[in-house]
Amino acid sequence: MKMNEFEMEYSDLKSNRYHETFSRFTSTPPDDDISSIVKSILDSNFNENFTLDVLKWIHGCIDLTTLTSLDTKETVWEMVDKIVNNYEGTHPDVSNIAAICVYPLFVDTVKQALTAQNVKIASVAGGFPSSQTFTEIKVAETAMAVMAGADEIDVVMNLGYFLEEDYEMLTDELSEVKDCCRGAKLKVILETGALALAENIRKASILAAYSGADFIKTSTGKGYPGASPEAVYTMCKVIKEYAGISGRKIGIKISGGIRTAEDAVRYYTIVKEILGEEWMNKDLFRIGASSLAEDIERRFG
Repeated sequence: MKMNEFEMEYSDLKSNRYHETFSRFTSTPPDDDISSIVKSILDSNFNENFTLDVLKWIHGCIDLTTLTSLDTKETVWEMVDKIVNNYEGTHPDVSNIAAICVYPLFVDTVKQALTAQNVKIASVAGGFPSSQTFTEIKVAETAMAVMAGADEIDVVMNLGYFLEEDYEMLTDELSEVKDCCRGAKLKVILETGALALAENIRKASILAAYSGADFIKTSTGKGYPGASPEAVYTMCKVIKEYAGISGRKIGIKISGGIRTAEDAVRYYTIVKEILGEEWMNKDLFRIGASSLAEDIERRFG
């Protein structure tokens, strides 16, 4: 169906509004330049940051995650017991993980199983991992996960809308999901491996921030490349500028392929270098992983 003249003018106005917003942020350097910048940051700071104290700190920022088709109430309960409940109090100088992230169906299981203190319950929602479903279903699933006991909601940005440059639909949908989070924090997953280019990641980060995201997150870990140092650098630059423009700090969650202490310290190094000490707490920094906690714990001795 063709648009009439009024509809075309209105569409142009909306498009211009978003492009004006993008223009308030620093332009993205060429991707090769970002790779060089990131390499320089890691070459200068990684060894200094790879310490037991940093690993202990990172442990308290982990979102322990299980998101497989084979998850059952029994396996989720066992994970909570083995990795979270049994850890409590074993290292008084090291905080337990920050959150446990599961499918909505298992939020109540985690709530029942969890005895450790100060550990949040996170749930994916909104047609995870593709986000290709009706907004009404995303809203309902989010609301149901919160009602079941989720403290945090992880949703995927609709990349179909993004690629079509239908930014109005994209931001309206995320804002609706944010509204149904009520007191729960919203983490918006950009799927940076699918976006690929730094300019796409920059724009997606800006759109998520202005839609009410409390965190922006790299990846689902499903079907596309996971986190990359270059993507995290680009996201951090937007977060820093957004805080300066809006006065609101949002967090970053890095997920997708982070399995070892070395992986975690690389991302810690980039975030600390770009965002500074203000962001170095579990309210603004998370790493989503399934095996990272155990790899870090074995280094404690």
